[in-house]
Amino acid sequence: MSDLIRLLPDSVANQIAAGEVIQRPASAVKELLENAIDSGAIQIKLLVKDAGKTLVQVIDNGSGMSETDARMCFERHATSKIREANDLFTIRTLGFRGEALASIAAIAQVELKTRKVDEEVGTSIIIEGSKVKSQEPVACQQGTTFIVKNLFFNVPARRHFLKSDNVEFRHILEEFQRVALVHPEIELSLFNNDKHVFQLTKGNLRQRIVHIFGSQMNEKLIPVEAKTELVSIVGYIGKPETARKTRGEQYFFANGRFIRHPYLNNAVEQAFNELIPDSAFPSYFLYIEVDPSTIDINIHPTKTEVNFQNGQVLYASIRTSVKHALGMFSLSPIINFDSEPTFDFVAPKGYEPKEPTITINPDYNPFRKPQNFLKANAGMTPNRSGWEKMYESITNPSVTPTDEERNFNFEATPNRQAESEAQLVPENSIHEANKLFQVLNRFIVANVKSGLLIVDQQKAYERIIFERISSNMHGHTGAGQRILFPQTIQLSAVDCEILEEIIDDLDCLGFEISAMGSGTFVINSVPTNLPSSEIVDFIDGLLEDFKKNRTDTTEDQKIKLARMIAGNMAVKTGKVVNVVEMQLLIDELFSCQVPEIALDGSKILKIIQAGEIEKLIAR
Repeated sequence: MSDLIRLLPDSVANQIAAGEVIQRPASAVKELLENAIDSGAIQIKLLVKDAGKTLVQVIDNGSGMSETDARMCFERHATSKIREANDLFTIRTLGFRGEALASIAAIAQVELKTRKVDEEVGTSIIIEGSKVKSQEPVACQQGTTFIVKNLFFNVPARRHFLKSDNVEFRHILEEFQRVALVHPEIELSLFNNDKHVFQLTKGNLRQRIVHIFGSQMNEKLIPVEAKTELVSIVGYIGKPETARKTRGEQYFFANGRFIRHPYLNNAVEQAFNELIPDSAFPSYFLYIEVDPSTIDINIHPTKTEVNFQNGQVLYASIRTSVKHALGMFSLSPIINFDSEPTFDFVAPKGYEPKEPTITINPDYNPFRKPQNFLKANAGMTPNRSGWEKMYESITNPSVTPTDEERNFNFEATPNRQAESEAQLVPENSIHEANKLFQVLNRFIVANVKSGLLIVDQQKAYERIIFERISSNMHGHTGAGQRILFPQTIQLSAVDCEILEEIIDDLDCLGFEISAMGSGTFVINSVPTNLPSSEIVDFIDGLLEDFKKNRTDTTEDQKIKLARMIAGNMAVKTGKVVNVVEMQLLIDELFSCQVPEIALDGSKILKIIQAGEIEKLIAR
C-alpha cells in the first residue's frame, strides 16, 4: 500500500496561510502599514482603487531593505523581529510572524521597490502567486513601495465572497484609523480612487483624534491618566452628553497595538453608569502599557485579540481611572457631607464691603390694619347684580356659553374630549372604543365576538411602518416635512460611507440629507411621523443597526433598511397610548398584508377564545 501523507507545495501552503491572515483587502492594508511603521517611517502614503480589489499601494520613507532582505521577506516565517521562542513574550513591534508578505504574494500580483539610505541603487521584485517573475536593480527613492494588484486573482472563490466596494473600503478606513490613532507622530495620507480622503500631519494624540473625527471632538474629550506598578493608562474619553447610539469611537490600544476586549470595554461602561442612557455608548481612546511578558498577543492571526495575565487588576484600574477623570471635570456626582456649600464672588476694583443695616419701625403693630388700606376700601359696596347669567348655560341648555365661560367650565371638558375621540373611531371597527384598553403599557386588549384580542403594540407599529416604508421605497413616494431649523450632524469617516451608501433610499422615505464635506451632513427634511428632537438619535441608531445587519444585494439591502427604520421609528414598549391611537393602530394593522406576523417572525396578535377564558377561571 502506497504512502498517503505528503508535504504540500509552498504555493498551496501559502494560500492556506493567506486564508487566515488575508481575509479581505483591509487585511493586506493592515499588514503593509504595520511593516512600514516597523521600518521607522515618518511619512506613509496609502493608495487604493476599487476598495483594494484592484490596487493597494503603500509608500513609506523607512529604512528600506537590502537586495537579500527584499527577496527573503516573501518567504514564510522569515522575520527580523524574533530569534527564539522566548522573544514571543517580549514583542514590541507590530509584525513578527513572517507570514504577511508571503500570504499576500500567494494570492496577488505584487511589486516591491526598496532602497536603503546608504545605498545608491534599490531593488525591484515582481511576484505573482508566490512565483518570482523578476528581480533587478532599480533607481527609486529611499524607503519601500509595495504595490499589490488584483487581490485573490488566483482564488476566484475567495474573491467572489468579497463584499461591495463601500463595505470593503469601510474596513480599510477602520484599519487606517487604528494605525493613525496609535502613531500621531507619523504623517499619514489616504487616497481612494485618486480621491483625497485623509491628510494627517504629525502632532499629539488630541490633535490626531480631532483631525480624524472632526473639530467638534476637541470640546468633547476628557484626558485620562493613571499609572501603577502593573499598568500605565493614558488617553481620552468623551463627555457623557456626547454618548451616542452607535459604537463609533471606541478604541483600546495595548502596547501600541489595537485590540478588541469586551471585558475591558465593560470596565469603561461601568464607569459611565448612571451618567448615560442604557442604549447609549461612550467614546474612548485608551492606551494601555503593560509588561510584554504579561500579555499574550499570539492567540489570533490578526493579533486583535489578546490575553492579559492580570485581567482583573487591569479592569479595576481602567474603571477607576475613567471615574476619576469624570470626577475631576465635575461630570460624576460626588457627595461630600464634610464640606459646606460655597460660592465664588469676584469683587470689582475699589470695592469695600460694608456691614448690612436693617431699618426698624418701633411703632409697627401687626394686629392693627393700615390706615391707607382702610381709606382705599372706604365707601365700597358689593355689586351682586347679574349673578343669574352665570347659571343660564346650565339651567337653559339653549344658551350657548361664551369662549371665556367655556374656558372656565372644567367639568364639561372631559366629556367633550371623550365625545370627540369617539367620533374619530371608525364605525365599521371590530370593536367599540370603550372596549379598548392597554395592559402593562405593552399590550392592547380589545373585546371581540369570539373572546379577547391581544396585540403587541411595538410589533404592530413595526409591521405598519415596515409595509408603509416598503411601499414608499418601491414607489419613490416618501412624504417628508421640512425642518424649520435644519439639523447638522458630524460623523466619522466610516459612518459617512454608510450614510452615503443609503442616502438614496432615505430620500425615498422623506429624508433630505445634504453632504457638506469633512464628515458633516445637514438634515433639511424628515418623515412626517419622526419628531425633530429624535432625528440625531434616529440616524445614530440606524447606522449602528446597519453595521450589525449589513447585506449586499440591492433588494435585500432595501428590505433590511426598511426593517431597521421600522424598528427605530416604532412606538416602543412602555409608551402610554390613548383610545384614539389604539383604535387607529388596530385599523392600520388589519389593513397590512401580513397583520399577524412580526418582522422577527413572531406573532403580533392572539385571540383568546371564550372557552379558554372559562378554563382559566375554572382552575
